[in-house]
Amino acid sequence: MSSMMRAVEITKPGPAEVLEMTERPIPQPGPGEVLLKIAYAGVNRPDVLQRAGLYAPPPTASDLPGLEASGTIAAVGAGVSDWAEGDEVCALLPGGGYADYALTPAAHCLPIPRGMALREAACLPETFFTVWSNVFQRGGLIAGERFLVHGGSSGIGTTAIQLASVLGARVFATAGSDEKCAACVKLGAEKAINYRTEDFVDAMRAEGGANLILDMVGGDYIGRNVKALADDGRLVQIAFLQGPQVELNFAQVMMRRLTITGSTLRPQSDLAKARIAESLAENVWPLLDAGRVAPVMDSEFTLDEAVQAHQRMESSGHIGKIVMKVG
Repeated sequence: MSSMMRAVEITKPGPAEVLEMTERPIPQPGPGEVLLKIAYAGVNRPDVLQRAGLYAPPPTASDLPGLEASGTIAAVGAGVSDWAEGDEVCALLPGGGYADYALTPAAHCLPIPRGMALREAACLPETFFTVWSNVFQRGGLIAGERFLVHGGSSGIGTTAIQLASVLGARVFATAGSDEKCAACVKLGAEKAINYRTEDFVDAMRAEGGANLILDMVGGDYIGRNVKALADDGRLVQIAFLQGPQVELNFAQVMMRRLTITGSTLRPQSDLAKARIAESLAENVWPLLDAGRVAPVMDSEFTLDEAVQAHQRMESSGHIGKIVMKVG
């Protein structure tokens, strides 16, 4: 095996064109790690934010973008017993997915769901880790509750709609076109709200308010989310596409017993992510094995088309996941 690999690096903060192909040494796994020979890598909004200089990787992570991938384990580090060289897996990565090889803790790998191709499996980890930990573990969504997810046609949105619907919640979503709204309904949303023509606050208040809202928009959505919640409702914030700083009347939070929380996945400890992986294996992977949920695929690019993949993400025209073929 050559000692060098292809990789896409961020040459400087900026637009998609700052992504360039390069060569890097193939990393070697340390204790508890595996080296993944990547077949496909998922493209996610945090990759775009990192490229723009708005989302720095943790100090111990690769500086290369890419937070999820599928492929074959090429080598294992000391102390790894659950996986062996040659196993096919999908994995949550600390970074480095835009390359032929990447390192990740062995505990962040999951098996390829039954009957699923590596292309689709590459799009599971980042999205399913995020949705499961925020909607169900942090947000506490249960069957029968009214759940609103913003950006319903995104990778996060399409995953959240499916999981919440299959597990018995009443699902509502926002999206920016009638085509995207139709896609949300097809995936299991009871109602999809075109935010360009309808006010989601009015729509949710007409239903009695949302018990849980998952939001990645921020900005003026935060105050509107508070209005759209039912009493005792919960708001989980996972991103701020319109900014994190707003004025908010917390008297409403107190009087209506609301909960506002949130999280980001990448800075969490390896142990915390391993626990999410264990919960996914127990609760969600059987649904994937049975074909009851599956990633919604938007488009495929090659590794040397990383610029075009980011442009597709930033166009906001996609429905579902964007993937790059690597191996």
